[in-house]
Amino acid sequence: MRLSSKNLDTRLDTVYDAIVVGGGMGGLSAAIYLARYGLKCLVIEKGKGRSMWMQDLRNYVGLDPDTPGRDIINHGTKQAVDWGADHLRGYVEDVTDEGDTFAVKVKVGKKDSIYPVFRSKYLIAASGVIDVLPELDDMQNVYDYAGYTLHVCMICDGFDMWDQKAVLIVGKESQINAAFVLNWFTPYITVLTHGLCTVSDEMKQKLAEHGYPLYESAIARFVGEDHKMQGVELVDGTFIEATTGLINMGSIYHNHYLKGIEGLEWDGENLVTNEMAQTSHDRIFALGDLKKGLNQVSVAVADGTLAATQIWRNIRRQSPPRKWESNLSTTIQ
Repeated sequence: MRLSSKNLDTRLDTVYDAIVVGGGMGGLSAAIYLARYGLKCLVIEKGKGRSMWMQDLRNYVGLDPDTPGRDIINHGTKQAVDWGADHLRGYVEDVTDEGDTFAVKVKVGKKDSIYPVFRSKYLIAASGVIDVLPELDDMQNVYDYAGYTLHVCMICDGFDMWDQKAVLIVGKESQINAAFVLNWFTPYITVLTHGLCTVSDEMKQKLAEHGYPLYESAIARFVGEDHKMQGVELVDGTFIEATTGLINMGSIYHNHYLKGIEGLEWDGENLVTNEMAQTSHDRIFALGDLKKGLNQVSVAVADGTLAATQIWRNIRRQSPPRKWESNLSTTIQ
């Protein structure tokens, strides 16, 4: 059922088998499997996730390469609800481990917000990350190209940059090292720091040895039309010709609600999990970009399958078997 501020009170006394924080590719995969296993699950989706502004899903088996991420999210949400999952648009503010259950506090509504608390036996963290983009006075100028010809994932979109003139946009010197991986796809790389960091002489020398120009002035705007880049204009008036680009400025992890829970093993901002996407806390699972591993849609979807299946196994093993009661009265001679 789709929940909202108008009907969510009908679920406040429900103890869900699992609450899925995040309605992206991994979270929806988990919800679909949980619902089909006959388990009670709630998906809490804050909106505007990474998948929603992914314009082309070029590397997922069975889908046309120009399929936008929002189409998959909308279809997956409908599928999960149709199978019996609950779905709520809201922002998870806090999770408290109560022992046998988790108390999940959610902010619902931007204005006149309410803060309901839902409970579940298991928690699946699938809230993902959001990529840091260069901040310009006109952010719409960035959005006009991000996800089209201005990319954030080399693994996803490196092929689409093949032998093109590309800009690599960074915010820290260490992020420049992506140039020496990106050159597998194209050697025509110009590095832009957007005025955010100082580049050492050693790194400048390494770039020069590869023939990669470096510009440390801030970006004024991206130039092009119909979402296709033609170049980048810097605030000092420099124009750099480029038909594509890679933003490598890091990510913001939506994992704040887990920071107060004891027993979780972290690797930086990523959660360490086993082969079933289970964290070091036996009732918390982590999917996709939140767990240590490869940030890919295909991986997140598989993680959702694994987590839901392990939860079902745990609950099934603790439940009494279902018997054909009418046959039990028959005495075996």
